[in-house]
Amino acid sequence: MRTPSALGFWLLLLLLLLASGEENFTSTFAPKRPHPEDSRNVCQGLINKDHYESFYLEDTANCFTKCKQSSNESCDLGNLQRYWLDYENYLVEGSLEKATNLSFLKALVKDVSTNISDDLLFSLSPSQIPGQVPEDAHKFPDRVRLPRSLFASLQGSRSEVRLAISVLDIGSGNLFKGPRLSLENDGSVLNNRLVGVSVGRTRVTGLTEPLEIAFSHQQQPPNMTLTCVFWDVTKGSTGDWSSEGCSTEFRAERTVCRCDHLTFFALLLRPVLDKVTVQALTKISQAGCGASMVFLAFTIIFAALRFSWKRFESEDALKIHVALSVSLFLLNLTFFINLEHDPKLSPVTCWAGGAIFHYFLLCVFTWMGLEAFHLYLLIIRVFNTYFRHYFLKLSLAGWGLPALMVIGTRSANSYGPYTIRDQEGRITLELCWFSEKTALYITVHGYFLITYLFNAVVLGLVAWKIFTLPSATAGKEKRQKWKGVLTLLGLSSLVGMTWGLAILTPLGLSTIYVFALFNSFQGVFIFCWIIVLYLPRQSARTSSGTAQAEQTRTVSHE
Repeated sequence: MRTPSALGFWLLLLLLLLASGEENFTSTFAPKRPHPEDSRNVCQGLINKDHYESFYLEDTANCFTKCKQSSNESCDLGNLQRYWLDYENYLVEGSLEKATNLSFLKALVKDVSTNISDDLLFSLSPSQIPGQVPEDAHKFPDRVRLPRSLFASLQGSRSEVRLAISVLDIGSGNLFKGPRLSLENDGSVLNNRLVGVSVGRTRVTGLTEPLEIAFSHQQQPPNMTLTCVFWDVTKGSTGDWSSEGCSTEFRAERTVCRCDHLTFFALLLRPVLDKVTVQALTKISQAGCGASMVFLAFTIIFAALRFSWKRFESEDALKIHVALSVSLFLLNLTFFINLEHDPKLSPVTCWAGGAIFHYFLLCVFTWMGLEAFHLYLLIIRVFNTYFRHYFLKLSLAGWGLPALMVIGTRSANSYGPYTIRDQEGRITLELCWFSEKTALYITVHGYFLITYLFNAVVLGLVAWKIFTLPSATAGKEKRQKWKGVLTLLGLSSLVGMTWGLAILTPLGLSTIYVFALFNSFQGVFIFCWIIVLYLPRQSARTSSGTAQAEQTRTVSHE
């Protein structure tokens, strides 16, 4: 029996231990919550490591939206991705719960016999916890089928294994995007949804019967393709998507993935431009742009000779045609240089190449808009069309406005390498262009859309004028209609109607080829129109009212 003094000593020692180690004692038996100062470091993937209670899961899931920029220094994508991959192992080996039901995560843990007689099917609805279901494709369009041979291969000394199935919504950030998607403009994980299938740390590969995952979805645009992939932790420093060992079967509003291993799976939505298609389109563009450059040079030479012959006449229409031809010639030239550039160029050189290419593209858009404006004055407005220093003002707009836009884009540091990749993630084309999407959408897509709509409206008004003017002779009505159609085709090349085919490219590969073909030959069309317009046959000099109007002088008295 201990004496009172001994008991007092042990009691005093216990109190000292409790006083000095209260924080450690509490942290051992109570959930550990991050210190407020550490909360901002959660996206480094270390604070919540190995903690998978609901609080920590939700805390880490906030990084799905926080880590939207690859340059975000507060995010460590590798650690965060490893956290969610290890969660699958935790479900199998450490979790006491049979299900997880959070807004972004649905998970099921189930003990399965290794001697089952039938395949197992589980639902994969993003709004419900996965559950075992009967074979009914209509009721459960999203599901995973696990072959019985999978469990038979795990028998060994075990009569049953623990299976974990999870559906994870990764949001629109950079987690689980990997280098393969980060370098693409339009690639994404379909519905931002990952499906995890795991039996713990046991590595399962080379299945004789593949597991089958069905993803339901709406019909996708023809210029996009769906690919079944899994997250390969051995790729790169942080992992990447791979399609090795997986096959893709397309069905009506559903895609079925079959893979011979277990891990995280997803369906990638990516542009359909594979290497062969990109090479074919590049060759078409090179041939068309080369021919356009030759004919644009002829156009510029012809105009120079005409000005030298008629040096005292002001022909503003022809001057505008020449300005458009020059901008288009320089755009094609920079396109060729950009295609042949060295991928190892310095960032400054690539930035300069992207800026110059952007500038001449905007010049082409602007001069096509000015062509439409001049056409509006000649055909639609007709009266009160005198402007002092008319062509000088047009030149300031045609060359100056694009320069201002490029300077603004430069201030946002938006130029850099631009790559197009095939379905396997291999680079098929690399240009010096835009590295930032927002500037591309505003200064290229938005600017083009505005000028194109203006040009289309003006061309529509001109068409209305042409086909509503009464014919001089009733017998010539059919002939006049044909001339009107040809006139509209010629004017269409000046105002860039072929560029509008870009709007139709989502309809499929055929429209992409049509766009590349017609658009790259725009210079040829412009040359043909100018030759027909300014070198008419003697008998046809007065036959076309529109041609006469096109040659009408807008005197500027410079």
